[in-house]
Amino acid sequence: MTDYNHSEIEKKWQKKWEGDRVFETKEQQGKEKYYCLVMLPYPSGNLHMGHVRNYVIGDVFARFHKMKGKNILHPIGWDAFGLPAENAAIKNKIHPAKWTKQNIARMREQLKILGISYDWNREFATCTPEYYRWNQWFFIKMWERGLIFRKRANVNWCPSCNTVLANEQVLKGLCWRCDSRTQQRDLEQWFIKITDYADELLEEHKQLRGWPEQVLSMQKDWIGKSFGMEIEFAVTGTGKKLKIFTTRPDTLFGATFIVVAPEHKIIDEMKSQIANYNEIEKYVIESGGKSNIERSSCKEKNGIRFEGINALNPATGKEIPIFTADYVLADYGAGAIMAVPAHDQRDWEFAKRYNIPVIEVIKSSNSCDGNQSDDKDVSEAEGVLVNSRQFNGIKSSEAFDIISEWVEKQGFGKKTTIFKLKDWLISRRRYWGTPIPMIHCKTCGTVPVPEKDLPVLLPEDTEFTGEGESPLKSSKTFVNVKCPKCGMDAKRETDTMDTFVDSSWYYARYCDNRNDNAVFDSAKVNYWMPVNQYIGGIEHACMHLIYSRFWYKVMRDLCIVKPGEPFENLLTQGMVTLNGSVMSKSKGNIVSPDEIIEKYGADTARLFTLFAAPPQKQLDWSMEGVEGCLRFTNRIWRLFDVVHTKTEITASEKDKNDILKIMHQAIKKVTVDIEKEFKFNTAISSVMELVNALYTYKYHSNDGGTSIEVYKTVILLMVPFTPHLCEEIWEKLGYKEYVSAYPWPAFDENVMKQYSVELPVQINGKLRGKIIVSAEDGEDEVKKIIEKDEKIASQLKGRQIAKFIYVKGKIVTIFVK
Repeated sequence: MTDYNHSEIEKKWQKKWEGDRVFETKEQQGKEKYYCLVMLPYPSGNLHMGHVRNYVIGDVFARFHKMKGKNILHPIGWDAFGLPAENAAIKNKIHPAKWTKQNIARMREQLKILGISYDWNREFATCTPEYYRWNQWFFIKMWERGLIFRKRANVNWCPSCNTVLANEQVLKGLCWRCDSRTQQRDLEQWFIKITDYADELLEEHKQLRGWPEQVLSMQKDWIGKSFGMEIEFAVTGTGKKLKIFTTRPDTLFGATFIVVAPEHKIIDEMKSQIANYNEIEKYVIESGGKSNIERSSCKEKNGIRFEGINALNPATGKEIPIFTADYVLADYGAGAIMAVPAHDQRDWEFAKRYNIPVIEVIKSSNSCDGNQSDDKDVSEAEGVLVNSRQFNGIKSSEAFDIISEWVEKQGFGKKTTIFKLKDWLISRRRYWGTPIPMIHCKTCGTVPVPEKDLPVLLPEDTEFTGEGESPLKSSKTFVNVKCPKCGMDAKRETDTMDTFVDSSWYYARYCDNRNDNAVFDSAKVNYWMPVNQYIGGIEHACMHLIYSRFWYKVMRDLCIVKPGEPFENLLTQGMVTLNGSVMSKSKGNIVSPDEIIEKYGADTARLFTLFAAPPQKQLDWSMEGVEGCLRFTNRIWRLFDVVHTKTEITASEKDKNDILKIMHQAIKKVTVDIEKEFKFNTAISSVMELVNALYTYKYHSNDGGTSIEVYKTVILLMVPFTPHLCEEIWEKLGYKEYVSAYPWPAFDENVMKQYSVELPVQINGKLRGKIIVSAEDGEDEVKKIIEKDEKIASQLKGRQIAKFIYVKGKIVTIFVK
C-alpha cells in the first residue's frame, strides 16, 4: 500500500460522520450515560495548538466510553460575550455580533477538521437572546431570593478616558488604551451573594474525589475561611471605636500599632481630627491606582501615621499609633488589623521602619527574655505567654480560647468567622454582555423586568467609543421604558453582566439547548448531570469553577436540578509551549493547526498532542515528534498488507501465545491508562509495542487468523487517538458499521498469565543462558527448570549455591561458591 492519504481519507470520514449524525445523542433511560465536557471556549477567531490539545483530550474520553457501551453527551458551544469583541468594535468599527459570528464560523470549521466527535446539534452561543434570556431569568430568581443586591463599590477608573475598566483592562496599573494611571472609584454596582454558600463550597470539597488536589487547595485558599475575633480599639479623644479582625487573639497584649486600609471609612469620618489629613489623602489616591495583587505582593511595606489621634489597646490600656498602609485590603476582615511585630515578620519590618515598640508575648525556645525584641526574636512558633498579665505561662496553643472568652466577657470583642471570598460583583459598564433586567423608577424604586418580557434585548443603536458611560446609555430606545409596577416613565439598568455568568451554568443548557419554554427540562438535566469528565486549564481553578459550583447549588435550591456537584472528575491540561515558552500571538511563536493538519493530517496532529506528554504536563512542540507520529500512522496503515501476506509456515503455539499475550497486555494498558490513569502517552506506547510485535511476527494468513485478530485489536485501540485512520482500515477489513460503534476489546488476565516468559540466568554476574518459564511460575518451579537445562546445570555442577534471586518475569541471579 502507498502511504496514508490523510487529506482524502479524513475529509471522507468527516463528511460521513456528519451526514449520518453519528455523534448526536439523546436520553436513554436504563443505559449508562457519560457526559464529557471541555471548558466553554471563547471564539477568538483561530485555534492554536493549546486548543487542539484540550479538545482532543476530551475526544479521547468520549470515543473510548462510547465504545465501552455508554450513552455519550459530548457537546460544544461558545462563550461569546466579552471584552475582546467590544474592543474590536471600538478599534475596527465592526459590530461585536458580526465579529463574534465570524470567529465562531472559523473555529467551528477548524474543530470539524480535527474530527472531534461533538454532537453539533447541541451547539449554542451565549451571545444569542435564546441563551442570555435565561441569564436574566436566573438574575430575577436570585433577586427574589435575596441573592442579588446593589451597593457602592470600588472599581477601576481611567480619568483620561473617563470610563470604568474591567480588571483585565488594567495592565500594571495603567489603562489599556491610553496608559494613564488608573484610580479606584466608588460606584453603584450589582452583586450576587455567593458568600451565603461559602461554607458549603468548602464542605463539599470532600465530594470532589476526582479533582486534582492542587485545584482544591487553590479553592480553599481563595475562599479563605478564617476563625478569629473582631476586637474594638477605642480612638482616643473621639468616643469612636475602631474594629479590627485578628486570627491571633492570643497575641493581643503585644499589639503595638493599628493599620487601616486606605479605603477605610475612618479616614473621611475623622479628617478634621487627623492633623496630616492632606498627606494621608494623597497617599490614599496613590494607593487607588494599584491593584490588590500589587498591594499585597509588594515587598517593601510603607504607610502614613495618623497625627493627632491614637488608639487604645483594650488589653493593656496603652496608647498605640494608627497608620494607613495599602498592604491592608478593605475587603478582608474589617479593613483594619492590629500589628504584633514580635510575632509577624511583616509587622516587624514595618515597626522597625517607623520606630514602633516590639513587645514579645509568646516565649518560644528560640526567644530571649525581656520586653524589647530584635530581629532574631521574630517568631510565629508556639510557646507560652509572657508580658500578658494574668495569662502569663499559658500555652499559646490554648490561649486562643482562653483570651477570646476573656475579651467577650470584657465586652470589647467577639469570636467570628470571615472569608476571603467576597460577594460576586457582576455588573460591567460594557455593551457586549447580558443586559441586567432591572428598571429604575422614581416612585417604585428598582424593580425587575416581568418574566413575560424577557429577554431584554441588546439595542442596535449604540455608539462604541470606549469612553464615558456604558454604550447602552447612548440608546434612547433602550433606556427609556415604563415602570412595570406603576406605568410611569422609568429608566432601564444600563450595566451588563459579567461573562462568568454565561459560563456558570452552560453545562446544564447543553442537556436541553433547544428549549424555548424553560431554562431546561429538569428530567433531561438530571439524566445527564453531573458531568463525568470536565477538562480545562488550571487558570480557571478558582473563579470559573467556584462560580459554576455556586450556580449549581442555586439551581438545586430552585428545585430544577438534583443535589450534588456539577463536575464529578476534573482534568487540568498542561500548556503547549514552543522552545519552552508558552505560545502566544504577542511572542510570534504560534504553531498553526491548519498548517500542521494540511501537511501531516488531523490524526497525526491529534496523536502528537497525546503522545508527547501526559495531559496534565506541559507539552513542548516538536516537529521531529510530529514526524515520528506521522511515521507511526503509516506503519499502522501498511500493516494491512503485511497481515494479509500469505506464508507457508504455520505458527507454533508458543509464537501464537507470545503475540496474543502482548495483545492482551496492550488492551489492559490502554484501557487502564485512558479510564483511570489519564496517561495517553503510555497507552500509545503500548500500541506501538504491539505494532512492532506484529511486524516481526512471521506467520500471517496461514496461522488460523491470529495476525488478523491482533491487527483488528490495534485498530480498535487506536480509535480514540486516530479515528479517521481507523475508520478507513476498518472499512478495508470488510466491516459495514462504523468502528466507533464496535465494542471496546476486552483483556483476559488468564491469557496473560498462562503464556511463557524467557528469562536470562546470571551466575556470579555473568549471563550463562536463558530459560522459558510460565509467567506464573514460582521460585521452586524455576529451580526445577534450571536443573533440567543442560547448559546452565553444567555451570552449577559440584558448586554450592550461596544465593538464588528470582525476579518474577525479569531475571534469575545465582551466586555460587
